[in-house]
Amino acid sequence: MAGRHPDSLRARLDYEPVELRFGTSGRRGEVRHLTQLEVYINARAEIDYLLSLPPGEGGVVRGDPLYLASDLRPSSTRYVEEQEGRGEIAQAVVCALEDAGMRPVNLGKIPTPALARYALARARGSIMVTGSHIPFDRNGYKVNTSRGELLKKDEAPINARVARVRATIYDQPYDASPFDARGRFKSGHRELPPEQGGARDEYVARYTDFFAGRPLAGMRVLCYQHSAVGRDILVEILERLGAAAIPAGRSETFVPIDTENIQDELLAAIQGMADRAAAEHGALDAVVSMDGDSDRPLLLGVDAGRVLFFGGDLLGMVTAEFLGADAVVVPVSCNDAIDRGNLRSVLEPRTRIGSPYVIEGMERALRKGRRAVCGWEANGGFLTGSAIVRAGRTLPPLPTRDAVLPILAALASARERGCTLVELFARLPRRRSRALLLRDFPRPASAAMMRRFSPSEEKIREATFDPLFLVGDDGGEIAPSEAATAELGRIREELERLFAPELGFSPVAGINWIDGVRIRFAGGEVAHVRPSGNADELRIYAVADGQERADEIARAGVAEPDGILRRMERMVG
Repeated sequence: MAGRHPDSLRARLDYEPVELRFGTSGRRGEVRHLTQLEVYINARAEIDYLLSLPPGEGGVVRGDPLYLASDLRPSSTRYVEEQEGRGEIAQAVVCALEDAGMRPVNLGKIPTPALARYALARARGSIMVTGSHIPFDRNGYKVNTSRGELLKKDEAPINARVARVRATIYDQPYDASPFDARGRFKSGHRELPPEQGGARDEYVARYTDFFAGRPLAGMRVLCYQHSAVGRDILVEILERLGAAAIPAGRSETFVPIDTENIQDELLAAIQGMADRAAAEHGALDAVVSMDGDSDRPLLLGVDAGRVLFFGGDLLGMVTAEFLGADAVVVPVSCNDAIDRGNLRSVLEPRTRIGSPYVIEGMERALRKGRRAVCGWEANGGFLTGSAIVRAGRTLPPLPTRDAVLPILAALASARERGCTLVELFARLPRRRSRALLLRDFPRPASAAMMRRFSPSEEKIREATFDPLFLVGDDGGEIAPSEAATAELGRIREELERLFAPELGFSPVAGINWIDGVRIRFAGGEVAHVRPSGNADELRIYAVADGQERADEIARAGVAEPDGILRRMERMVG
């Protein structure tokens, strides 16, 4: 067996390796499993894959620069003893780049979209070392081709290369390997290449050029900085556009902010910061923030001193309208307000959850001749698939999640319309959403739940009841078989017991299985259950006509110990 020779590296490892897996976007894992050996194996295979592609398909050329950046998680760039001594992930990536014949260029600690913008403008590949929004005890990295993000079609050939690289590295004689028995470099700490600051400056210029002048003059904005890598960049951009930006909540300890899982405790903390800022500086117009790698926005309006959170899916609608989009792409988890508002005529078919699927949808729209193409996710990350022209100024495409554009677009839109943020969002269809999650939820249990509440016939993607009407992968009607009819009846009955009338639910009117289990009730409410693609988490997305009811549905889902998700878990044993 590969790597089992008594003198091989694999035979000498004093731990059992846990292999990295693709998540919704990039590779993620617990820091204690992220050995430099494991990171090197995966990064080297992904770089080899990029080297195998022609430039027109995102390939890179041996000897060319390949850009690297990281977030502020300690394990990204240094060993962390309290995390079993793991870390220096960026150093392992640099080693993989050098061994593959690439020239690593360190762009420092900058947002993921800043790295992507800089590399794509030069048709180069890039790697961001980040755990994004997931908890502190996890981390990972994300590879971009010279044309953009890796797509789902790339994952299988990359995984095949990972297996080959793993066998080769494991088979090396231990004495010849650069890795020790713990999976760390035998040489110990390695310095990263010197940082180059051009990417940061160009990212700032992207927005100060497009939002020219001082369109935010007179606005007072609180910037919740915590440990977001783009915290100072956001303050600088706001100030250069005329706003009074007030930093608050800066933390040197990493704080995981999940913009799809805004807990009441976080809202209370932000309210406290807003109260203190208003007392010192005057009434606020908005509170803004971002997640750890600063590709997901957090936006709150202020109404009579009270902060009000606006979900990322609604923020995307405001942004797309401001930009004059003629094609928008969103995943199935997004608020259905888009189906009722001004953008319904330019809405493309909904996708599975994850930026690679949104990007594929934007590419399809471009092939149809659309000229102002954008997309977003329920977390608020906003992507532009084409150049956007507005007021004579052009914003180049950036087909990866970005937090700065939607924040600026919402603030500028409110300013142009002469209204508050609260009034701006009140113009959208009255559909409100909330998403919450259960952490440390085993993936096998999540998978079992998805199987129990999904049809055995995988081609079925949607069912409407009374009468039964089925839709397939291609959007066409499927004639229901006797077995499918019986199975769907059982699924509907079980879901109606879980989402019961005593909790305020009406009968199940339809179910969508594009990604997870999305339940539409006769009264118009929506509950969508889906495992996370990046961590051991189970999410519930709720949509209702009022924010209070959306919050109530989400909380009923994650309630402990007997909420809806826990009851679903018990049903599958």
